[in-house]
Amino acid sequence: MLNIICSTVKLKDIDAPLLVLLLPEDTKQLMGQVLELDELLEKNVTKAFSTEGFRGKLYTSFLISTLNKIKPDYLLIAGLGSRDDTSTESFRIASGEAALRASNLGVRRYAIYIDQSLTELDLQKVTEAIVEGAELALYTYSRYKSQPEKKSIEELILVTDQSDKIPQLEAAAKSAQKVCEGVKLARDLANAPSSDMTPTIFAEEVKKMAEKMGLECTVLGLEEIRQLGMNGILNVSRGSREEPKVVILRYRGGKADDKPIVLVGKGVTFDSGGISIKASEKMEDMKYDKSGAAAVIAAIQTAANLRLPQNVVAIAPLVENLPSGAAYKPGDVIRHYGGKTSEVISTDAEGRLILADVLAYAVDKEKPQAIIDLATLTGACVVALGSQASGLFGNDQALIEKVKKAAEASGERVWQLPLWKEYYDQIKSEIADMKNSGGRSGGAITAAAFLSNFVGTTPWVHLDIAGTAYTAEDGTKVKTYTPKGATGVGVRLLVNLLKDWGSTSS
Repeated sequence: MLNIICSTVKLKDIDAPLLVLLLPEDTKQLMGQVLELDELLEKNVTKAFSTEGFRGKLYTSFLISTLNKIKPDYLLIAGLGSRDDTSTESFRIASGEAALRASNLGVRRYAIYIDQSLTELDLQKVTEAIVEGAELALYTYSRYKSQPEKKSIEELILVTDQSDKIPQLEAAAKSAQKVCEGVKLARDLANAPSSDMTPTIFAEEVKKMAEKMGLECTVLGLEEIRQLGMNGILNVSRGSREEPKVVILRYRGGKADDKPIVLVGKGVTFDSGGISIKASEKMEDMKYDKSGAAAVIAAIQTAANLRLPQNVVAIAPLVENLPSGAAYKPGDVIRHYGGKTSEVISTDAEGRLILADVLAYAVDKEKPQAIIDLATLTGACVVALGSQASGLFGNDQALIEKVKKAAEASGERVWQLPLWKEYYDQIKSEIADMKNSGGRSGGAITAAAFLSNFVGTTPWVHLDIAGTAYTAEDGTKVKTYTPKGATGVGVRLLVNLLKDWGSTSS
């Protein structure tokens, strides 16, 4: 984590080799210290906005050599995009852009000026976004590099004009770093190859974290899973030598009698598709099929770090889905926890089978006020929404609206899709209560419809993160703060949801 200092030092006197200004598109009128800098630097700040390829657009930046006219060696202007569309996400993206440029310059520290005259957005939220953008952009996964890249940046200075705002900036920065710690944990878990992140190892990593944090952690092994009748998990794991696990992580931040909020995350540590095997191209990306589990575990860690006043439980079913002589097969019928049955049409529709068991378990054992599940569930969702939004489904519109609000605050977009009764016809089975695949048509929706059969009347939201869990190579814009690999999507959304739960719940 960066060492973050909050300061009121004059911009021209900042003791850092790089000073960053975050300015909106087509800025024409400069004020205060920025105007002073422009005059000291021979109007080069103003000239930047007439430079083709910059003009203050989001995802762009302009570097100025100060030629010893001010203390910093360089001034970087990172664009915020249209002034009318400026949001906390704009600051997050611009800060990520600045962090990457700072890293490329090889500086040890840099400063960002937080100009409150630019926006009516809440100062704390803007500061949190700036810190998140920097921390997450500088994330690297170098565990397997024989010579890891040396991180040059150690310190970030946040500069404000108002000394009375320093405590607010410091609190916001501290909070944001705790959130980033969670996102980085989720990225680490998801980025790890399946050889070193089996269900057993994943569970052990969670137990270590829980012991360190003082959280309650229960790990269900093969025999316990069998005794509970979690046959979806048992069947999916049959083809692998790796035994399945179910991790239950509990944070008690609310009152003793408060019902918990349950977070469920799909944890397929590697998904070959099983007997219904996937194409070999990009199969290496199937290590990311544990991203849902990684997100809910990291969200609990973050809730504990922030001491949020909620009772929260994360449940993560962990399996490998591989073909072998012992693997489950198309045509098999599975009796899930609670008694409902499903016919296996495709062994590559395994995520819904393991989630079904733990969703039913959560309803039965936890009696939660709400369930939110995250899963890299369907390629169909990627076809529908690409890499720019997660699919959102649910049975309770009030809960759905809360999730939408949290998504907006975090910059982790969601898009609601329907669960009309006609879609349920696609998963009707002749021999079981339902089948695990409804065909290609509306695949993300029929998968969500399948899951809905296991939550009863409990308020429930399903997020299909198949397109957002790791950076895509589909030609779309990749956010500056999401380096190649796992994005940690869902962590910040869930944390925002939990933060606002008390103020928005009925």
